[in-house]
Amino acid sequence: MVVNENEQLEKFYQDELTQYYFEALGRLIAKKSIFAQQIGLAEVAGELGQLFTEAGAEVTIDDICTAPLVLARFKSSHPEAKTIIFYNHYDTVPADDDQPWTSNPFELTVRDGYMYGRGVDDDKGHITARLTAVQKYRRQHGDLPVNVIFLMEGAEESASVGLETYLEKYADELRGADLLVWEQGISNAKGQIEISGGTKGIVTFDMVVDSAKIDIHSKFGAVIDTATWYLLKAITSLRDDEGRLLVDGIYDQVTPPNEREWQLALEHANLDPERLQDLYGLTLPLLTKDTESLVKTVFFEPAITIEGITSGYQGQGVKTILPSKARSKMEVRLVPGLDPKETLAHIRKHLDKHGFEQVELIYTLGEKAYRSDMSDPAILNVIEIAKAFSPNGVSVLPTTAGTGPMHQIFEALEVPIAAFGIGNPNSSDHAGDENVKLADYYTHIEMIEELIKSYDKTHY
Repeated sequence: MVVNENEQLEKFYQDELTQYYFEALGRLIAKKSIFAQQIGLAEVAGELGQLFTEAGAEVTIDDICTAPLVLARFKSSHPEAKTIIFYNHYDTVPADDDQPWTSNPFELTVRDGYMYGRGVDDDKGHITARLTAVQKYRRQHGDLPVNVIFLMEGAEESASVGLETYLEKYADELRGADLLVWEQGISNAKGQIEISGGTKGIVTFDMVVDSAKIDIHSKFGAVIDTATWYLLKAITSLRDDEGRLLVDGIYDQVTPPNEREWQLALEHANLDPERLQDLYGLTLPLLTKDTESLVKTVFFEPAITIEGITSGYQGQGVKTILPSKARSKMEVRLVPGLDPKETLAHIRKHLDKHGFEQVELIYTLGEKAYRSDMSDPAILNVIEIAKAFSPNGVSVLPTTAGTGPMHQIFEALEVPIAAFGIGNPNSSDHAGDENVKLADYYTHIEMIEELIKSYDKTHY
């Protein structure tokens, strides 16, 4: 099979089922579901429940936690049928005024072969594409050769709050599946379908300094230290000029990649300094100069990041003060071997050791890292199927640089995990004009259909 973009576009527009569920995607995009702002979670869970019930699934909407869990089950009549799970999330990040959008982010818009809207890639578009594939197979064959379960949560963008509770409750039903297809994935800059099997972990925290009862006139700036300067010095102490953490004990706990994982990353990462600079229009030099170091750092080493800093006067004109309060939002991306709360404890010790006892650390969220075994037979089956849809080759990565609850799900369900999907390197997840190529959307539908079909050919 040779995948041609124009042919895929034509099939997208001519396929009745695809258009039906594309309209459903439009309704999902129009409904805000943002855990961080506590908006629309129950409403969108209900919309999904209705959509899957109408499709013939056995649906459970469980709302024992803040974000309801939606489980939709399509059962095979084969008594010994295996099970595949599609893990997705229906929550999105906000689309606030700080991000430029060409069109309304909460309206599914099509322009020049792309769809735009908050959640088209991350992650609502994957839900409707996969549901379309299931329905196309059922319409053609009447029965499924494999049990298909959609596991859809509503707090992924906020460290999957409550997911642990749901996994514990439904573990007996979900454990032992043949494969779990992760929420999303991309076709890379080389036009290769990327299949990955891991995520970095994360710990996020606030650093807070309170240096005086009130803001002070800046005439005392030569003799009085401020919360702002103190916080900046504390942050600076945490890493060197090449981005490496200076916190004792962190690197001692890192689980290094094995030789196969390292070689897969080197071969398929598709990362180089020039591409990064061009992609993001960087005006500052990269912290890592050569490709090999770049791959090692991005995929297999922890990294500390300043998400934002707030202190002092930010209004119009001038206000000559010494700020009494300063706060920064921070994160450390973790790799296997690092625990979120233990990492924060190491940072606490570092700050105390270097004279920054007055910095208060406030833990906000954390997830552990995970790397898949990309040689599992179920994942090798996915890789083989992808070759027919990816004429430029298939990119296989043991992990990604992003974060999600992969470790949590694997620990609970013990199921092989593979991520692939409808995105592209410029899909702009979490940014303005989030987008997906319509041709990639349809290719994913066909690939999921082939994945389902492979269980018929292989096991019956």
